[in-house]
Amino acid sequence: MAISKKYLKSKNICKVTFKVEAEKVLKAKKVELLGSFNDWKSSKEAVMKKLKDGSFTKTLDLSSPQEYQFKYVIDGKVWEVEPHADRLEYNGYGADQNSVIVL
Repeated sequence: MAISKKYLKSKNICKVTFKVEAEKVLKAKKVELLGSFNDWKSSKEAVMKKLKDGSFTKTLDLSSPQEYQFKYVIDGKVWEVEPHADRLEYNGYGADQNSVIVL
């Protein structure tokens, strides 16, 4: 899993690309990117694009400076954190954590 950030000079926007490698999702049919940027709601816009190598990717234009919490949802069942996020933060549901990206 990986995250790349590209800040735009003309606006307070950062193009953030999220990528989940094929070996992390074990032949998943669908991976969604849910977080504070989309109110944690599943939608067409939350679905990540599946690449030929079996990995999934999604690029979002996010306002900066700001922090966003998020998780990947694999086949609608398994919620996964991003190990390369800027940090992890407890979300109030037991010992569960969310990934956090800081822009």
